[in-house]
Amino acid sequence: MNNLDPMHFNAVAANYGSARPHYPAALWRDAAATGLVEPGRRALDLGAGSGEATGELLARGMDVVAVEPGESLAAILQQRFPAATVVRSRAEDIRPDTAAFDLAIAATSIHWMDLDVVLPLVHKALTAEARLLVWRNVFGDPDAEVTPFRHEIQRIVNRRGTTREGNPEDLEHTAAKIARTQLFTVEQMHRYRWSIELTADQIHALFATFSDWSESEVRQAASIAETLGGTVTEHYSSWLINARPSPNE
Repeated sequence: MNNLDPMHFNAVAANYGSARPHYPAALWRDAAATGLVEPGRRALDLGAGSGEATGELLARGMDVVAVEPGESLAAILQQRFPAATVVRSRAEDIRPDTAAFDLAIAATSIHWMDLDVVLPLVHKALTAEARLLVWRNVFGDPDAEVTPFRHEIQRIVNRRGTTREGNPEDLEHTAAKIARTQLFTVEQMHRYRWSIELTADQIHALFATFSDWSESEVRQAASIAETLGGTVTEHYSSWLINARPSPNE
């Protein structure tokens, strides 16, 4: 298994936003159903990257504080979305005001964080009626038919011989980690299934953003797409956790 590098994304900052697929519209509908994604409310975006979630929150009229540790990503984020307040910091190092936010989100980022440090900070930052929303896109839908492309990609992964400890892509695993702190109660969990057409060039750009893929493996993935006709259909899944902060004692 390749070493996981939390700052890998900063090295591919220029292409990160365009290479990663957007979050599904159904996920945003469920986020909006909380009644907290609306004009005048404040959101804390943890691990904001180049602004994939920040931009949507701003478009919906929210005041957004975007926390991103990568220097290049933070610069791109500020350039793309000057209305956001960008804080270049790890989530573990922020010191937010008490009860200052109506919403905290972690979009494909929470698995990089030390939740024993971050969740108490987030809990302090949220109002009593606020919510913590955690979501991610998962490359590959485990319930979909295995495509020839997915089969070949799995062969690359299998050749590594080792696997991650735990599974940051697993909904229940992440929800249990959040609930274990007793600072938040998981109220809802949503799953989404969708598909996307990707060219060989898009495969190369996408896989280059994966922190656990080597340059050689990225080239292999793109070559597989070329062999399969230059365009492949890849099934994705996504999930969303809606957690309510526990009352202060």
